[in-house]
Amino acid sequence: MRFKGLDLNLLVCLDALLDLRNVTRAAEHLSLSQPAISAALSRLRTFFADPLLVQNGKRMMPTPFALRLQPAIRAILNDVDGLVGSSPHFDPATSTRDFRICLSDYLASVLLAPLLPHLARVAPGVGIDVIPLSDDATQRLDRGEIDLLLTPESYVSDEHPAELLFEEHHVVVGWRDNPVMAKPIDVEAFVAAGHVAVEIGRFNRVSFAESYMRAQGITRRVEVRVSGFTIIPELLVGTTRLAVMHARLAAKAARHWPVSVSPLPFAMPPMLEMAQFHRARAEDAGLRWLIDAFHDVVRCEGDGPATALL
Repeated sequence: MRFKGLDLNLLVCLDALLDLRNVTRAAEHLSLSQPAISAALSRLRTFFADPLLVQNGKRMMPTPFALRLQPAIRAILNDVDGLVGSSPHFDPATSTRDFRICLSDYLASVLLAPLLPHLARVAPGVGIDVIPLSDDATQRLDRGEIDLLLTPESYVSDEHPAELLFEEHHVVVGWRDNPVMAKPIDVEAFVAAGHVAVEIGRFNRVSFAESYMRAQGITRRVEVRVSGFTIIPELLVGTTRLAVMHARLAAKAARHWPVSVSPLPFAMPPMLEMAQFHRARAEDAGLRWLIDAFHDVVRCEGDGPATALL
């Protein structure tokens, strides 16, 4: 299809070239031949009257004009992808759709794990691809690489719809035989103890709790840093270290590890866990069904396992 003289199929090629910056890899990604991608690039250069990508060693570097085009091209392709992928009907019993969900290991444990037995019964053909939470999660949502992003409110994108799943509170967790856990923990004991903390992604994005404590001037002595939440209880056993954890995950951990849970010695607002999806998928019936299923998990939380789900 042409629009004002441009073959719109070429935009798919340009998007792949700008993302991968290599003709051979773009060809492999699009299941096309290398000559076909080279010909597409030549036509794009002629149409835009710009080199678009120039050779720099083994890689191709986008020109300034191409970099300005890239966000608009990605937005167009995402909107088209959402339009094509959307349907007014979704039958979980017969669907074979795979949903790509980006979330932390904490949410995988307390939210996704209880949902899976329910999905096995009512949507046996539906697949779930878990994408680990990273510091570029919102960019991946922009690019259409994930269907659903589950993240604290402070990390959602202003460009796409989001809705509240639940509020989470934080607690202190320590080894059951840690002397500090034998009595109520005050701020002095909390600060004096060694801690295990979580940092996420290549750029060490801190957790919601860590970000709040730093803003309040509460400085911990962090002795161990990990990239996930679910490993923390095991790392506390046999030590005098403490950790600040999500209350839901801490309660689950206390059933499996010899750890105790104590209230925080200072006030911390609840963390709002959000579900965010691309604006082009606002009418996606399948995605709506999945989000509603997560809401059901939250509502049934006090009723035991996911067998309580409808």
